Amino acid sequence: MEADITETFSRWDAAKHLHTHEDARLYVQACADEDPGDGSLIRAALNDVARAGNMAGLAREVGMSREGLYKALSENGNPTFATVMRIARALGMQLRIG
Repeated sequence: MEADITETFSRWDAAKHLHTHEDARLYVQACADEDPGDGSLIRAALNDVARAGNMAGLAREVGMSREGLYKALSENGNPTFATVMRIARALGMQLRIG
């Protein structure tokens, strides 16, 4: 007699695993290293880091509404470079080239 095995899967959410500033920094760095050149992975990583923390507080610090920040960092979002820089700075991160 065969056992009836049902597998269930849940969607993995990086935001649930970003507990420290160092976790977030390393995650954003890894995404920047693997980004295909269009900024999509960097945008997604900043979204995950923002959701792991205080989205409303981050939005205030960046000078945006909470909804505006969600939209800019969403899958279909296209934040300006200035917005990305403000978000990175508000998260205590720096852009380095080299």
